[in-house]
Amino acid sequence: MNHTPETPRTILVDDIGTLVTNDPTLGRGPVGEIPDAALVLEDGRVAWAGPRTQAPAADARVGAAGRCVIPGFVDSHSHIVFAGDRSREFAARMSGTPYSAGGIRTTVAATREASDAELLANARTLEREARAQGTTTLEVKSGYGLTVEDEARALSVAGRITDEVTFMGAHVVAPEYADDPEGYLDLVTGPMLDACAPLARWVDVFCERGAFDEDASRRILTAGMDRGLLPRVHGNQLGEGPGVSLAVEVGAASVDHCTYLSGGDVDALAQAAKRPEPTVATLLPGVDFSTRQTYPDARRLVDAGALVALASDCNPGSCFTSSLAFCIAVAVRDMGLTPDEALWAATAGGALALRRDDVGHLAPGARADLAMLDAPNHLYLAYRPGVPQVAAVWKDGALVSGQP
Repeated sequence: MNHTPETPRTILVDDIGTLVTNDPTLGRGPVGEIPDAALVLEDGRVAWAGPRTQAPAADARVGAAGRCVIPGFVDSHSHIVFAGDRSREFAARMSGTPYSAGGIRTTVAATREASDAELLANARTLEREARAQGTTTLEVKSGYGLTVEDEARALSVAGRITDEVTFMGAHVVAPEYADDPEGYLDLVTGPMLDACAPLARWVDVFCERGAFDEDASRRILTAGMDRGLLPRVHGNQLGEGPGVSLAVEVGAASVDHCTYLSGGDVDALAQAAKRPEPTVATLLPGVDFSTRQTYPDARRLVDAGALVALASDCNPGSCFTSSLAFCIAVAVRDMGLTPDEALWAATAGGALALRRDDVGHLAPGARADLAMLDAPNHLYLAYRPGVPQVAAVWKDGALVSGQP
């Protein structure tokens, strides 16, 4: 990095009312809170964190004026490469029409018609929206193309936004294969995967009734893993099913939704949490809010010893929000998490779900990805739901949104 007066090498973020580090060795409680704190950023990383009276000198200073600083949110589940609108579908659900995932095909049709430029412009808008709300790491999936060409171009668009790119040709069976699901499996695990694997880090599958059963899901994940992709799973959204057990079986980094879990599922996730590379239960509160389904019992998972993440699942159908602050508020209000647990799940938990150790915390050596809240502490994320509270956001040590 070339340093100029406009880009100082070291930055002291000073006069922090409460600093959340997510490192209990640095501060109090499970999220490592340091009151009256400071933070030093150097070359895009955290160089120092501690009491402000002990802060080292730096080339530049940013005053927090007593506000709270937290790690940037790590949103490990989104579908922001799409075109079209499904607001009327949402209105129908609010009038009593149950959610069945069938509307995905509506978005597929619109996405196929959109140009690459249109897809990128929409995704960039949602990326900026998420960033302004404190998200500094964002996973992005394909899944609204469902042809070789359209899945590949969706991944190309996603790759212009993030390194956390997920191939999800197995979102649902493509409409033209409605009478030939085996033919679509052959396409996904053959030519489509060949074209898409070089563009992605992850492979995902919707293991659910109306999408892909256990055997098909295993085949898709195995094919992706054979081509060097890491597995993730959509599972247990619409009812109890094999998604969790399959995710644990193949060593998936995350199984997402987890709305309906058996006792065996909870036990399996608790055991998988003990692995060197655990399987995280990623909960998506905005989906259950937007579909009027039962909320996952996060308290049950945490008490059993499972690892829990929170993510947005930002998509045009079942959850059109990019706000992890909103997800935190719902998780605290309706899913049994404490404010500390919910913040950890949306930061460190999301990092675990992406197998990242450089984000989700603010210990020395971590990426300098952080959000400054217009609040004295992180409790306000749940305490004042729906209120914009992110004053400024830094990614890799650079201010990317707002003003401190």
